Amino acid sequence: MLIVFVAALLAVLVEAFAPRTARFVSQVVLASVGIAAALISVVYLGTQEKSVTTAGGAVVIDGPALFLQGTILVLGLMALLTMADEAPESGAFTAQASAVPGSVDEARAARAGLVQTEVYPLILFSMVGMLLFPASNDLLTMFIALEVLSLPLYLLCGLARRRRLLSQEASLKYFLLGAFSSAFFLFGSALLYGFAGSVRLSDIAAAISDGSTGTAASAVVGKDGLLLLGVGLLAVGLLFKVGAFPFQSWTPDVYQGAPTPVTGFMAACTKVAAFGALLRIAYVALPGVRWDWQPVIWVVAALTMLIGSIIAIVQADVKRMLAYSSIAHAGFILVGLLAMDRDGIGSVLFYLAAYGFTTVGAFALVTLVRTSTPEGGVGGEATHLSQWQGLAKRSPLLAFTFTLFLLAFAGIPLTSGFTGKFAVFSAAVDQAPWGPGLVLVGVAASAIAVFFYIRVIVLMYFNDSVGDAVTVTRPGALTIFAVGVGVVATIGLGVLPAAALQLANSSSVFLP
Repeated sequence: MLIVFVAALLAVLVEAFAPRTARFVSQVVLASVGIAAALISVVYLGTQEKSVTTAGGAVVIDGPALFLQGTILVLGLMALLTMADEAPESGAFTAQASAVPGSVDEARAARAGLVQTEVYPLILFSMVGMLLFPASNDLLTMFIALEVLSLPLYLLCGLARRRRLLSQEASLKYFLLGAFSSAFFLFGSALLYGFAGSVRLSDIAAAISDGSTGTAASAVVGKDGLLLLGVGLLAVGLLFKVGAFPFQSWTPDVYQGAPTPVTGFMAACTKVAAFGALLRIAYVALPGVRWDWQPVIWVVAALTMLIGSIIAIVQADVKRMLAYSSIAHAGFILVGLLAMDRDGIGSVLFYLAAYGFTTVGAFALVTLVRTSTPEGGVGGEATHLSQWQGLAKRSPLLAFTFTLFLLAFAGIPLTSGFTGKFAVFSAAVDQAPWGPGLVLVGVAASAIAVFFYIRVIVLMYFNDSVGDAVTVTRPGALTIFAVGVGVVATIGLGVLPAAALQLANSSSVFLP
């Protein structure tokens, strides 16, 4: 975390003092080196057998934290490479974020070839929050991490080069709804402090187990009232971040309006960090009241899977379809969370990694399908499904790779998606009385989801091409590398998942 934070501070200095011509390369190199160095540090810490707390007990370094941090760093590096691999004149980001969409200033900045290099320090600062979020040992640190990871994303969502008004609308929606969810999280933390007299997760668990309370507020409201209200408000903030029902309405609008590389970054890394925090709260702070919150999460998981899968069927935009797919996958991951044992933790860790690799790769491919300008140049991204018709004839390799990712999302055997779903369903099916019923709902939602994934495949392979209105741009080396990592992970975690499952299971012990 400190390595990435120092890299972010250095990136701010580069932005302020480096010559404009050298900023882009400097920022990309600095961000990549910082993330890679942090990943090496995580791997080294993972070889140590001892779990510890640090920063005055506010941060915990244990198996789940290190696994999730390593996953975030790898996925963040992949997303960073897709952001950096586009020419300024056709890139995903606007030349000047402060310019009014369609104004003379915006046109002048585009002609000058300006590049919005502030993206890279923002990405690094957001990753600092993501790394801290699942490793937080108290609710106050967790809230700070939530804000640090969220604020840069609010800005990044509004930096799209094309469809600027849609991008800025997405940024505003995300900011307003995110602020509400953060407020719910903070109010919930305050109520739990009133119940336990501490924001430390272990202290909250101890107060629940022995029935003690730390403040006089519990005598007024009642300790059970403070506890249950606090848990409910806390859940609102976390379920918003993972995009679960009924707090999922922001997801399709933000995913569609944000620059596509940022969408991939959010869909993968934010979900990993948020579920990591949700796991830690559920397994460390609140196991003593599991019979109170498990029925609610059961309903939330079931509705999230069904609503995400059903509404995705009627989507005509690729990014909105993948957004509802993300909502459905949040429901699948909640199934594993409810297992409340080591198998449940390990299955969730594996699912998050598998889903993240596939997601970043899929959104990287979306950036390559562009409209054609009358002059024969490259326009904006072609995200309407009708524009993907016959894409296999124009670019067989892109169509095949995207098909692989779609099959993984659908949970088809020999892909990482099948292994992940099998893992979470297996962990939940033995948890009577609710487990088998929720697994049946998950299987039904998976069957529904297959339809809209197969529909895209049929469009690409069996429909006539739209002609010269759409073109597939040639990917750069960085995008090829990022997509290649996604392909290898999607196939490898589906065909030979034993090593990754063992790593996830061995990392499934929280430090109490």
